[in-house]
Amino acid sequence: MALWKEPVKTSASETPEAMDLARPAIPEIKPEVQTSVQPAFRSTPAPGKPKAESLIAPDITIEGKIEGAGHVRIAGSFKGDVNVLGDLGIEPGAKVTGSVRAEKVTIAGELIGNIESAAHVELQQSGALTGDLKAGSLSVAAGSRMRGHAEFGWDDAKDGNSAHKTHGNNGTVS
Repeated sequence: MALWKEPVKTSASETPEAMDLARPAIPEIKPEVQTSVQPAFRSTPAPGKPKAESLIAPDITIEGKIEGAGHVRIAGSFKGDVNVLGDLGIEPGAKVTGSVRAEKVTIAGELIGNIESAAHVELQQSGALTGDLKAGSLSVAAGSRMRGHAEFGWDDAKDGNSAHKTHGNNGTVS
């Protein structure tokens, strides 16, 4: 008994080279690979598309910083600054500690910190704000609470000729 396999004699037409020549020519089909690089974060939304909303769920506690172009809704607890080009919603039972900049801020939970810039702030019945507020307009529901200084309705972009500007210590309006 042999421990090796003896080569089998094949005819010239059965060699691998001959077998390849005998096969019909089948074109090799390679799938086209299309790669498009999509950014993970888009700083400005595409025109005509609504901004996306991010949610911090009720049982979540996060510490850090939120920046971006979409809407943010917080139902849990967040400690840090929020700077978004969209809307910020603080749900009932939620707590945010830090400064806020957003287009529209709706407070139904608790905000401990300053609203540094907003086009509109809505303080709902269950909402509480401990801090200063600076906004274009303010809506306050009965039952809501606020402790701080509020400035709204002023247009800081105007030149010094606006009628609401005070001069001196006596508070006279020019």
